[in-house]
Amino acid sequence: MRFGYWLPVFGGWLRNVDDEGMEATWSYAKKLAQRSEQIGFDLTLVAELNLNDIKGMEAPSLDAWSTTAALAAVTERLEIMTAVRPTFHSPTLLAKQAANIDRISGGRLSLNVVSSWWATEAKQYGVQFDQHDDRYARTSEWLDVVDGMWTQPRFSYSGTYYTADDAILEPKPARRPRPTLYAGGESPAAKALIAQKCDAWLTHGDPPETIGAKVADMRERRERLGLGPMRFGAAGYAVVRGTEVQARAEVARITDVQQSARGYANYQDWIGNTQLEQRVSLEDYSVSNRGLKSGLVGTPEQVAERILEFERAGLDLLLLQFSPQLEEMERFAEEVIPLVNGARPAERAAA
Repeated sequence: MRFGYWLPVFGGWLRNVDDEGMEATWSYAKKLAQRSEQIGFDLTLVAELNLNDIKGMEAPSLDAWSTTAALAAVTERLEIMTAVRPTFHSPTLLAKQAANIDRISGGRLSLNVVSSWWATEAKQYGVQFDQHDDRYARTSEWLDVVDGMWTQPRFSYSGTYYTADDAILEPKPARRPRPTLYAGGESPAAKALIAQKCDAWLTHGDPPETIGAKVADMRERRERLGLGPMRFGAAGYAVVRGTEVQARAEVARITDVQQSARGYANYQDWIGNTQLEQRVSLEDYSVSNRGLKSGLVGTPEQVAERILEFERAGLDLLLLQFSPQLEEMERFAEEVIPLVNGARPAERAAA
């Protein structure tokens, strides 16, 4: 299992706790990234939104791509997976920018290709907002152009959304044959596109048995296309404590929407538009990316066993969230990662 984490570019992951002790600043991001690669984390995911969807639209948030370039220069081992939304980036220009950052990092850049979902943000920033299947049609062309720019000496393209005319991109990325392309999505259009044109599939938090079925489906799609194996990753919010009672108390704290009037009002508005059972809905709302549904809550031994279940389900990457991030990552690296890496040989072979 590879251990990754979401860089807290929004100042946290909890919608009900205003101050998580992790400011959306470059100094905190730099400190976190440098420390994380020292203690055993393999990857950081830099999300891309121009508005803050965790703490409120008026709250500060870091720009993804300038932060990525800066991280590439101040880290040595960490893979930097940066989210990119085709509607916000010309594919020819993004290919050039990403190739340069990949060179700066020594081949450590990867992309998380995200089809935009936030209409309000697109309107504020004057960006076209496509409907769902149109977004994936655009993304399909965007991927063709980026791949062509990275891999061909000269590249031409004429599509519905994008064109290129005998374009040259030098130097090429350091990573060969190209930087890894991750993407997530559960609709038929998304899964078909990812299986055909990406290298890895990501999903939100869910139990191992649910994710295992999704992994099997994506593997079958890939095999039908005659393409090589994919990588698989999932989100998770980790709460590690000395006892299960202490861990559950922390979950109760972070899912208490009545801590702030803003949180409670947002929750009431959100739950009015969902058909989910209330307890699950509360956990889904309180922590982003369905992180609590991964079940990474308990003692170090319980969390480590859960991670081995994810390995057996086919995952090779966990994208973790913590709060406060630095302190909880230190705890996770000290108490959980050694248990996972030191699992009995038979367990590792089965996984």
